[in-house]
Amino acid sequence: MPDRAALARLVPGLVLAALLGTAAFLIADLPWVKNTTHASALLLVILLGMAWRSLLPLPAAAQPGIRLAQRPLLRWAVAGLGFRLSLAELWKIGPPALAVVTISTAAALFFGWWIARRLGVARKLALLLGVGGAICGASAVVAADSVVEGEPGDAPVALGVITLLGTVGIVLYPILGRRLALPEFLYGVWDGASLHEMAQVVAAGFGVSEEAARVATVVKLARICLLAPVVLGLGAWLRRHGGSGAAKVAPVPWFLVLFVIFAALNSSGWVPSSWLETLRRGDLWLLSIGMAGVGLQTGIADLRAAGLRPVAAGTLQWLFLSALSLALARLLCG
Repeated sequence: MPDRAALARLVPGLVLAALLGTAAFLIADLPWVKNTTHASALLLVILLGMAWRSLLPLPAAAQPGIRLAQRPLLRWAVAGLGFRLSLAELWKIGPPALAVVTISTAAALFFGWWIARRLGVARKLALLLGVGGAICGASAVVAADSVVEGEPGDAPVALGVITLLGTVGIVLYPILGRRLALPEFLYGVWDGASLHEMAQVVAAGFGVSEEAARVATVVKLARICLLAPVVLGLGAWLRRHGGSGAAKVAPVPWFLVLFVIFAALNSSGWVPSSWLETLRRGDLWLLSIGMAGVGLQTGIADLRAAGLRPVAAGTLQWLFLSALSLALARLLCG
């Protein structure tokens, strides 16, 4: 039996995340918002969460539930995006998009580590920023920290920098995509290959269209598949050059497995279309709640605490990855 006291501790934070997520979900459905601003529920909720964190005290009692929304609940919601995809669509992404992901991620890893060290960022923090910025944000930072074993403040600083930069990307990418007149597929490849967190990728994708979000999700999942080999390789490198190197990351992220299972169900034709629509709407609501958790964990103070050098390193790595992946996408997928 689950500990009732432990479950009760989750309620305040989950209720707060659910209220913010539901508010953003409903606001995004308003005709003016949908047709004029094109602001997605995911963008609105992370802005609401960040505003709350920056302007109002966050009750300590809410922290456990917010962490649950930010991590496990958000991962389940990302897995549910499989109901928006079919295996035929996975096939359509094709080798060129995979080449974009592989080349740009590998280049961004080495550039991120190099530029951080050139700017004087501590070695362990530089490694966490490099892995997090190149692959999948918070998940990559946590996984890399299992082998890097950074200083107590390193992981929070890396998470703060990556979350804030990715949030800027949610706003900036749809604007740039329209200004550059990028086709939906090309935009989705660029989005999935260069933004930090899966939730940020999805939010920026929905900022353009559902089709762009579908493409971006698949490309991002292909990028996440690089997490395990990168962290295991980092562990081996640290064992040779000093460090524990005891990798604890799972070989395959569990939500990636569920995503593929849900995509297979969607492809099978066994699920009625009316059910699929309900599942997709419900999943978008869960994504909104999970993104509320991300926003509530990130405020303006986090940027100040990070200092200028880690922020500069993270920003330069992101600009490098964004420019390279866009150039490769235009070359190979245009």
